[in-house]
Amino acid sequence: MLARQRQELILDAVRTTGGARVSELVERLGVSDMTVRRDIEVLATRGLVTRVHGGATAAGSSVEEPGFAAKAGLHTAAKQAIAAAAAALIEPGASVALSAGTTTHAVASVLLDIPRLTVVTNSLRVAEVLHESPRADLTVVLTGGERTPSDALVGPVAVAALRRLHVDWLLMGVHGMDAEAGFTTPNLVEAETNRALVASARQVAVVADSSKWGVVGLSTIATLDEVDVVICDDGLDSDARKILDNSCGRLVLAA
Repeated sequence: MLARQRQELILDAVRTTGGARVSELVERLGVSDMTVRRDIEVLATRGLVTRVHGGATAAGSSVEEPGFAAKAGLHTAAKQAIAAAAAALIEPGASVALSAGTTTHAVASVLLDIPRLTVVTNSLRVAEVLHESPRADLTVVLTGGERTPSDALVGPVAVAALRRLHVDWLLMGVHGMDAEAGFTTPNLVEAETNRALVASARQVAVVADSSKWGVVGLSTIATLDEVDVVICDDGLDSDARKILDNSCGRLVLAA
């Protein structure tokens, strides 16, 4: 297979799913790890993909924020596994905050199995899932604020509401996670609101699939060592596992 043909297949894989891992491309194309990495470098130089740790993602800037629908169909199996692992942290009768995002949306559905919960969220999508439950022992608190492309409610109204709240757990989705930048988002106002969520919680768990590693958004929400638990899928590569193991409180890999 010619280099150009390989690169076209890599580009198609990235555009179809939003990202591709080197290991997946090696198996698909039947070439070496080094060959795939060179092809990704060529595509990145041309501005067609963004090179990240362990693979490539669709080209975009640190301020580009995909909408909820664009992200909902990506990495669904990983998100379901992460959601189940996140729910295992929560005891009956707990108070839980959920940030906006497709992974926290998956978490919300699993939390419906836990009795006597109080859930605080700035996500319209999460609130919708929880409000559809007929359970009388579930209390849902939705912050006000301005709506973002990811259906988060953000800004001074949301921040003011969160400053007076105290929850047992925050389960937080992120746009990216990186050794240096920490947990990030491309939306400055959403970053401020998420920082208020972090401040409201006794314990913080980040729920993010492995494609988020090496992705850096415009604004940092929290550094790695400010988070008690990171829940990710088992596709996370060994270097990333080592960094998270050494930096955050605990790393949980959901199979």
